[in-house]
Amino acid sequence: MDESRRRFLKGAGATALGLGCGMPILDAAANTLVADQEHGAPATRQWAMVVDIAKCRDERVRRTCVTACHREHAVPSIPASEDEVKWIWTEHFENTFPDEVHAGMSEEMLQQPVLVLCNHCSSPPCVRVCPTGATWKRDSDGIVMMDMHRCIGCRYCMAACPYGSRSFNWRDPRPFIEMGEDGQPLTDFPTRTKGVVEKCNFCAERLRDGREPACVEAVNSIEGGQGALTFGDLSDASSDVRRILRERYTIARRVGLGTGPNVFYIV
Repeated sequence: MDESRRRFLKGAGATALGLGCGMPILDAAANTLVADQEHGAPATRQWAMVVDIAKCRDERVRRTCVTACHREHAVPSIPASEDEVKWIWTEHFENTFPDEVHAGMSEEMLQQPVLVLCNHCSSPPCVRVCPTGATWKRDSDGIVMMDMHRCIGCRYCMAACPYGSRSFNWRDPRPFIEMGEDGQPLTDFPTRTKGVVEKCNFCAERLRDGREPACVEAVNSIEGGQGALTFGDLSDASSDVRRILRERYTIARRVGLGTGPNVFYIV
């Protein structure tokens, strides 16, 4: 077991507060929560991810992330773009970080590919507008979850999300799911139905078993992919995500909106 995975597993029981803010404030808030935990405060955690934009320029790296995620969660591969369902995908830099774009930026930079996914916000607007509680933020670890059985397809959450991180099943997705030789889905993850919303769940089912998200595990196993995605708990000052936020210059998406995204990007 390599050192980064050992740190990840060790940190699975730590606690955190996710904040979309500058590095000093982030570290201060996380350190305060660690101190509170030591004094017997209720334990919570906030999972976070760091994406290295430079390493994700490699199309093979991005494809590995998407393939691993979509296979793990039975995400359908629907050819029609208007019906596409996606949990992790690629956007151009100019669409990902509109607040960072300026007149002098090169066309190459504007068109640079960036991996995007649900930001598992500290203050998720999607949760506030859902009329049925089909989407909610878990107190235990900050993951913004979806219960497809409670979703009524109103798509209020999609309208509220400023990151375009949710997909709607306009048609029955099950005929478009990758199957094994036995004719069964490649995963035990529950399939969805027409008329519901879905999105990235930070691989909550894998975290429960002490494993890393599928995209992180897959990309770190291929040549050139090590460090493209880093996942961990913000409360652990020795975790890789905290180390990166301290040592590298990172940005998050549309932090001015006050959502507190917990996906960060090395630029």
